[in-house]
Amino acid sequence: MNWTDTRNRFALKAVGLAAGLADRIQQEMIPAGITKGDRSPVTVADFAAQAVVGYLLDQYFPGELLVGEEGSEMLRSSDHQEALGKVVDYVRQVVDDVTPAQVCDFIDRGGDKPAGKYWTLDPIDGTKGFLRRAQYATALAYVENGEVQLGVLGCPHLTPEMEDDPSGIGCVLIARRDAGTWIASRGDIDQADAFSRLQVSAERDPGKARLLRSFESSHTNKTLIDAFQVEFGIKADPVRMDSQVKYALLASGKGEIYLRLLSPDRLDYKEKIWDQAAGSIIVEEAGGFVSDLDGKALDFSRGRSLEANRGICASNGTFHERALAALKIVKA
Repeated sequence: MNWTDTRNRFALKAVGLAAGLADRIQQEMIPAGITKGDRSPVTVADFAAQAVVGYLLDQYFPGELLVGEEGSEMLRSSDHQEALGKVVDYVRQVVDDVTPAQVCDFIDRGGDKPAGKYWTLDPIDGTKGFLRRAQYATALAYVENGEVQLGVLGCPHLTPEMEDDPSGIGCVLIARRDAGTWIASRGDIDQADAFSRLQVSAERDPGKARLLRSFESSHTNKTLIDAFQVEFGIKADPVRMDSQVKYALLASGKGEIYLRLLSPDRLDYKEKIWDQAAGSIIVEEAGGFVSDLDGKALDFSRGRSLEANRGICASNGTFHERALAALKIVKA
């Protein structure tokens, strides 16, 4: 890994600051009750973290695109001025003397449409976990011609050893195409020698495979995952975790298989690019494999969603073909 590369340094700094700010907000119990059209919770931390990344992108790469999850429309409305005030107060802990209008503009840096080259951001991946004071991640990735080239995950409540970290320091993972996946404590990301390289599990016994499953049943098809587990021959207890933190566990060898099946009431759902970009390269560069449920490579060139793909199948590589075969049998 080239630790002096400007893109690497920007991504690490942006995720480190955004994840740290999100943790501060979580510790102070400020989940602004704003609801999006899809009913997923949005917190002050979402907006503040995206504003910080938008600001830093202007400093490092002012002409480059950012495709983010959030937009500032609600914050600009008269009904949400209290929430905007909270967001501004937190952003000012990172960016001195910023105005409310500037904060909204930084957030809206994420409103770009994907092109040949762009960054994509999920400021708080796993907002329900965030509101439970559980695991969540800040996810940033750089994409060129439909393929992720760089991904960074900030996990404030996960140690580099993949254990719960109530301190909120947590870890940061970075992966660069053909340069491996690396991890360090969030407090040490300025020190190249603090990073250690990750490798997926070498497990080959299907019975010992650990399936990474979500707490939130609405995120997937529980019945089909149960059927998959039986068909695959998994006997080990599943590892339950929400958000792209599952990708971190898979990359570090703490699990072997992760699936995103289609929920029965959302069979036409397409994964959002910011929900998969950073995590997918984190796993791939650790030696794993990520595809859709049909075995196709993820295509990040079709807009804000993975329009050419259906669900997600990620594995340590050894189990990938077996997992795809089991998915066909259970008709996932």
